Amino acid sequence: MVRVSSRLPSTPPPAPDGGPARKGLRIAVQALAAVVAGYVAMGVTAALGLWAAGAADLPGGFAAVLAAVVVMAAGGQVEVTGSAGSLAGAEGQLTAMPLTVTLVGALVTGAVFLLPLRHHAVARSGDLAARAAAVTVLWLAALTGLSALARHDFRLTLGGGEPEDPLADLFGELIDAADPTVGFRTLLGPTLGHGLLWILGVLLIALLVSRRSALPTRVLRYQEAVRPAASAMLLLVLAYVAVGLVIGLVVAATKGHAAETFAVLLLGLPNVSWLAFGVGIGGAWEGRVEGPFGLPMPQILDAVLRGGEGTDLSTVDLSSLAAEDGRAWWLLPVAAVLVLAAAFVAAVRSPARVRPWQHALHLGTALALTLLVVMPLTLVEARFGLSILGIGDLGALGGEVLLRPEVWRTVGLALLWGFVAGFLGGLLATRVRHRGQIPADAKG
Repeated sequence: MVRVSSRLPSTPPPAPDGGPARKGLRIAVQALAAVVAGYVAMGVTAALGLWAAGAADLPGGFAAVLAAVVVMAAGGQVEVTGSAGSLAGAEGQLTAMPLTVTLVGALVTGAVFLLPLRHHAVARSGDLAARAAAVTVLWLAALTGLSALARHDFRLTLGGGEPEDPLADLFGELIDAADPTVGFRTLLGPTLGHGLLWILGVLLIALLVSRRSALPTRVLRYQEAVRPAASAMLLLVLAYVAVGLVIGLVVAATKGHAAETFAVLLLGLPNVSWLAFGVGIGGAWEGRVEGPFGLPMPQILDAVLRGGEGTDLSTVDLSSLAAEDGRAWWLLPVAAVLVLAAAFVAAVRSPARVRPWQHALHLGTALALTLLVVMPLTLVEARFGLSILGIGDLGALGGEVLLRPEVWRTVGLALLWGFVAGFLGGLLATRVRHRGQIPADAKG
């Protein structure tokens, strides 16, 4: 007689994950990998850009300048200081982001942060918050260390002025005798504050644009409306950078000054590309350039910024750029093509049930938010002044560079462009099979 057990075979329990300590260690290691990868990528890009710009010849200050560039790429602020004993003092301010370095660091950090999330269908809110907190703490710790390194003093030689400027030549010789120096320091408070916003923004955008990374259950229902448009916006801003890269390589190959051109590409390519994006849809910037100093920017932009009268700011838009060079009008059709292509990609990646008017709403919101994020990053404020015996500034030795966006004008136009392009992209996508859609004539 054979006995048959009435108990059903049970499923073996899941393998233990090692407990909270092991999970915490794993999260810390993965966060450290994201932070290290991001800073290494930023450091390599900045070093190549500075080398192309000739900064490798600086007397003992290349490492400090490199640290300062990486700090500024992460949102940090740098002040300029100097002195010449009791004869003179120098002061300045530099607020600018080398956006090529910023973009590379954001892409690498975000990609490494998302890697562990691609192996799960759903992410726990607590685990996701722990990962983000670990990356944030380690990022700010590394930024503090770099800020300590980003300081240096250089000795200046101001003698030998131009014959038509005897005053500057005279004071230059006097100051040389006082061993003048000029240096830079990182403002730690603003740097950590902006760095916190920077890393939190990178992690949030990475989660929004990724179409494969796991999300908490509570927000899964929003991903169909957010992720297709968000990923299309990432492709759009990267497309502008790619177009600028091609133009820069052509200029380097045909116009000479290859080293200077590569320095601009490796340090500030998105600064120019995203300005072209905003101007192409009708947006504007305002600013001015005074004194002998400037920024490595296209000649047409420098000419517009130097064209203001007195203390008035110059407006940088399609009309002002076209007044200097008629080819600037090409920014308008380029913007139309790229924005419409982004709208089509977003519509194809969305479920087939989404209507064209919904695509218009999604893309309009996404494009407006994209410009709201991108435009402030292009802000440039650089001032330097030299005070002689406390009686004022030597104009020949001081200067100012200012370039700031007219945010709300450009964001409003982006909203309108997004509505129109989103509706047209939705109409074009109705005849295209959407991602994950099963053809109607499929058998079985």
